[in-house]
Amino acid sequence: MMALLGELEKQGQKVSAAVTYSKPRLATFWHYAKVELVPPTPAEIPVAIQSLKKIVNSAKTGSFKQLTVKEAVLNGLVATEVWMWFYIGEIIGKRGIVGYNV
Repeated sequence: MMALLGELEKQGQKVSAAVTYSKPRLATFWHYAKVELVPPTPAEIPVAIQSLKKIVNSAKTGSFKQLTVKEAVLNGLVATEVWMWFYIGEIIGKRGIVGYNV
């Protein structure tokens, strides 16, 4: 019985340490989540449409070839992030990862 109580006490200490470790990190996460994960406002939609038109025009004229390596890498990372969020949404919608070649 004493061994069980000792084990429960150790587990309680681990939970307490996990909570102490997580609190500041979760506070930081929620701070940025409130800013970055909000839907666009009506004022931001025309700006997004203009940006999309600019991207399409860049593809038509070939001006994307004038990007620096850093800009090209950043654009590739953003495109990869959008692509991955699409797949995550699909997996959530299907409620499983079955059927995807990962």
